[in-house]
Amino acid sequence: QVQLVESGGGLVQAGGSLRLSCAASGRTFSSYAMGWFRQAPGKEREFVAAITWSGGSTYYADSVKGRFTISRDNAKNTVYLQMNSLKPEDTAVYYCAAGFGSSWPRVNGLEYDYWGQGTQVTVSS
Repeated sequence: QVQLVESGGGLVQAGGSLRLSCAASGRTFSSYAMGWFRQAPGKEREFVAAITWSGGSTYYADSVKGRFTISRDNAKNTVYLQMNSLKPEDTAVYYCAAGFGSSWPRVNGLEYDYWGQGTQVTVSS
């Protein structure tokens, strides 16, 4: 079992920045690829970014490429999502997820085994 807890969400003005964190506990964190997803009200959950177990490869949704950066610190069992140049359309609940195995890139939520409870990000115009 892996437990994931997100933090760092909040209210920010358009053009601002936030850094989300996802702390993991349980099974070996460094064995898992990690991803961030988001879900806005009335919309389906969508992929945001993913990172391999080593941190050597990353993958982003087109909508966030160049603005968001995913990273991880395996010594701290934590994955991060640095979000810059935020837009109102980035408003959503953001979830981190952990997936075991070699599948890459992991853009489908079904490829992940564990999920956090989510953290709200609200971007005002």
